[in-house]
Amino acid sequence: MNVKRKSLLLFTAAAVCAGALNAAPAGAVSKEHLIGHAEYYVREFEKEVERQRGGEKMVWRGKQDALSRVQALKLQYPDDPQVEELFQRVKSALMKSKGDYIQITPEMTAYLQTEEKLRREIAALGKKAWDEKLAEHRDTLIDTPFPAPDAKQTAVSDLEGKYVLLDDVQYPQHQFYGATGEYVFAGKPSAGYYFVDIGSRAWLGPYEAAKRFRRQVDTELEEVKSWTVLGKITDITAEIPEAGEKKVGGFQYGWVVTPVALYVPGHVMAYHTPDGEAGGAFAGEDIVAERKKSWYSVTSVPADVSPERLMEIYVAAIKEKNYDLYRECIYPDTYKEDTGKELLSYHWDLHQGRFHGEYVHVTFGQAKISVLKGFDDKNDLENFFLDAAQKETLNKVGGTKIEEAVVETRAWDANGKVVGSPHPHRLRREGGGRWYVYDYQPRF
Repeated sequence: MNVKRKSLLLFTAAAVCAGALNAAPAGAVSKEHLIGHAEYYVREFEKEVERQRGGEKMVWRGKQDALSRVQALKLQYPDDPQVEELFQRVKSALMKSKGDYIQITPEMTAYLQTEEKLRREIAALGKKAWDEKLAEHRDTLIDTPFPAPDAKQTAVSDLEGKYVLLDDVQYPQHQFYGATGEYVFAGKPSAGYYFVDIGSRAWLGPYEAAKRFRRQVDTELEEVKSWTVLGKITDITAEIPEAGEKKVGGFQYGWVVTPVALYVPGHVMAYHTPDGEAGGAFAGEDIVAERKKSWYSVTSVPADVSPERLMEIYVAAIKEKNYDLYRECIYPDTYKEDTGKELLSYHWDLHQGRFHGEYVHVTFGQAKISVLKGFDDKNDLENFFLDAAQKETLNKVGGTKIEEAVVETRAWDANGKVVGSPHPHRLRREGGGRWYVYDYQPRF
């Protein structure tokens, strides 16, 4: 018999035996064998849960096998002590797999109520300022924006000094770049168009003011896509009001509108200030800083702050919308340049969104400190072998000591349930000075 034929026969015999085993009735498998198999999957599930360290997880690799096998055993052998032990282990692991829980106290969510109180105050001031602005231009307002004046029958001079009130200006959805500028369109072919000029300071000033309002007072403004615009009709132009470079529609005449004020009912009224340094302001902006001072739980970072306490201050700054303190917590080299400053603001916005939509409280682990550069005078193992002269030499040649602290954080939602897994955050100090948050980007 040749080697190939012998191998084929052996393979066929093995397959037949395997098939026979698989086809055997369930009763042919001993209880001890079933318990052994189940115990393996329970152990794997427990390890998987342990690796999550109390965090959430969407997909568990060993969960289904562990639960289904122990369930079958419990139904078949309800009084067996080994089966009962497996059942209790699965019960415990299953509960842990759902994530840890804590009690959320009113103090942990006080920042939301305080912010809402200020938002309502600023919204009321905005409503008052908006009504006053409309009254100021009442005699020059177009009675009915739509249908828009027919461009073929109306000259620009006919609308000189006229203002228009546009509801539901959808920015940035209706933003487009045209041959004559950057606009947001309002209208449709059958009713005519207005092109709100967003490339000028008349738009950028109020819009930046609205962004300041969002960062300082009302995080929910980020979700607003519809604006009410009061503006002056300054020109007429022909554009294709479509976003993107490849435009498929035809040219449409539109009245160019230069913004005077922007309004989001229930949130903010922002207006153009041609002579102001910022180019715009929002109603109530002058009182925001004073109002917020009264609710700050901490206003500065102590020189001798510990890594754990620094992280507490850092989180308090975010929750209480104290941007200056937030920046004071962070390693200064990360925002020396303009790009760094923009990134700082960008991640501030992300943190604000998470503390309003994902979690409300953060807890901290013990800091683990290591030396990245320079002589480590706290390394007892190495220092055991060094005399005083050697330590002094290493201290001189090592240069400025740079230390890193890693603090793990855990985030909790409004119901007290853990969100995700623990996240490490790196802190840094140089030359034994003050600690700073080095990784400000990660979520909690």
